[in-house]
Amino acid sequence: MFALNYHLYAGNALLPTENRGLHNALRQVHLKTERFNLNGFAISGLASYLQVPEFDFGVDMGECPISAVSLNHIFLTHAHGDHSRCLMRHHSLRKMMGIPKPSVYYIPENLVENAANWIHAEAMFEGVPEYRFQLPKIVPVSPHKKIPLEYRKDLMIEAFPVKHAIPAMGCTLYLHKHKLKDEYLRCGTAEIIALRKQKVEITREVFEPLVSFMGDTLGQSLLEQKHIWNSEILVTECTFLDEGEEEMANKKGHTHLSQIVQCLNEFGSEIQCKKIILNHFSMKYSEKHIQEALEKNIPEAFRDKVIAFI
Repeated sequence: MFALNYHLYAGNALLPTENRGLHNALRQVHLKTERFNLNGFAISGLASYLQVPEFDFGVDMGECPISAVSLNHIFLTHAHGDHSRCLMRHHSLRKMMGIPKPSVYYIPENLVENAANWIHAEAMFEGVPEYRFQLPKIVPVSPHKKIPLEYRKDLMIEAFPVKHAIPAMGCTLYLHKHKLKDEYLRCGTAEIIALRKQKVEITREVFEPLVSFMGDTLGQSLLEQKHIWNSEILVTECTFLDEGEEEMANKKGHTHLSQIVQCLNEFGSEIQCKKIILNHFSMKYSEKHIQEALEKNIPEAFRDKVIAFI
């Protein structure tokens, strides 16, 4: 008999944490890295959301658990419902719970008009009077342009295009700081003060790539957006695992494990990532099958870096 473990979920319903066809029944996953915690959930077609509480930042909102409500900055990768459908639930819950600070939604510029129409229609569907309706703060995001987070000026995001079944973007979160230029490193405090009074530019901007989120993407984008491999942490999808599913991955606009392996082999020692987190596996795989596929296929040099977000 196939054994099942159970946990409590919304509504006090008992749900299996593992079965033959679904490796996670909406249980939030928690992963600790050196600098931050990554919390969330991502199964292809079911729901995806990722939270980095230390950076007050989230990516996508396919579900909106209570842990998301405190986050002030949300980036939307694309419009598919399993990534976007609870975006306004987040907005509503914040108002319901009396959070006065407006949340900020970073949305690809090509989606902004439709997003505004969708948000308005959802409010009308719920019976919100027109005079009470107010559009939340939306920041249009264009590719390759760094934008400071509204409430964290030390952090910036930069979106980049990825290939998917519909227009989509990934993003990199940067730590933004100023460092002394090399020629002033040996200057004393008095010299630095004097140079500043003379309005000499003694610092340079530094953008440290903390984490890159790919969202839904063809494996081809992992090769094209080579900068992602410089991030301390890379979070990328791995929807399909098995031999013979490569064509299906391409057809659906997703990544196959073999394409991740290709990147690891091709870029090799150039990869700066401390951890490479794989998520968004197809719901047809069990946890055991996912782990076995990674153990079998990931090159030995990267076994300690590659982690399944399950």
